[in-house]
Amino acid sequence: MLELCTLADLEDGEARGFNVEGAGIAQRLIVIRQGDGVHAYINLCPHIGSRLDGTIGQFFEDDDPTMLFCDSHAALFRIEDGVCVEGPCEGEKLFPAAVTLHGDKVVYTREGVELVDEISRIVSTTD
Repeated sequence: MLELCTLADLEDGEARGFNVEGAGIAQRLIVIRQGDGVHAYINLCPHIGSRLDGTIGQFFEDDDPTMLFCDSHAALFRIEDGVCVEGPCEGEKLFPAAVTLHGDKVVYTREGVELVDEISRIVSTTD
């Protein structure tokens, strides 16, 4: 497991991006804190495969933390289940990321990866 941060590092309602890479895998992740829990998705819009944050780290429209926002085509996604409720991919879902809480630590559960500033290749997997 790879520690991304602690729960206390995220404000309630905050979304933060992380990049992980290792042998055979490269992913951009979005982790959103809600209360004492987190939701996590691969930062990849199901519509055209672009990252959600056109401005890196900006996952909400106009700082409205109620829906994730894809900057490419203004799609809106529910935080709790990743379902698109408005936009060209309505009804489709963001891909869940292998992230969980382990005590107070937010961890990526895949082995053999490390945090990187930016991935060096195309997102390798959506699972």
